[in-house]
Amino acid sequence: MNQQSIKKIAGRGIAVSMLMCIVCFGLLISGATAAETNSTTPGVQQVEVYHFHPTNGCITCTTIGNYAEELIKKSYPSELENKKIVFDHINYQDPKNADLVKKFGATGSSLMIGVTDVSGFHKEENVKVWYIVGDKGKFDTYLKDLLDKRLAGSFEE
Repeated sequence: MNQQSIKKIAGRGIAVSMLMCIVCFGLLISGATAAETNSTTPGVQQVEVYHFHPTNGCITCTTIGNYAEELIKKSYPSELENKKIVFDHINYQDPKNADLVKKFGATGSSLMIGVTDVSGFHKEENVKVWYIVGDKGKFDTYLKDLLDKRLAGSFEE
């Protein structure tokens, strides 16, 4: 190997090393930016869970409300304390509840979930609870998973 070949190889080595440094630096910067974005992005401010029921609700409606209340009190005591989660039983036939009934669009017995985040208020009626109320373990697992997602800002089922 002559001097010129050695210089070419060395030059390529330096160029490759510099390219690797640039790539690594770029990854470090993009990682820092992503971390900064995640840490400064505000998330969910509040999750509201309401059991809407009539004055004289059926046993299934009452059970759904009781199961939901029990799960929320057991699983989210600090979130209840700081109002990150709000839960209540709401008689949709009582005129004093008209504003809340209108806000959620409740038209009958239902378990409604409202999420307030940076983009506004999002409401949903959860109908799956009616199909799994006969299995308390399944009900609790499902609702806890769903509320964990809502608290994390996810709107997937």
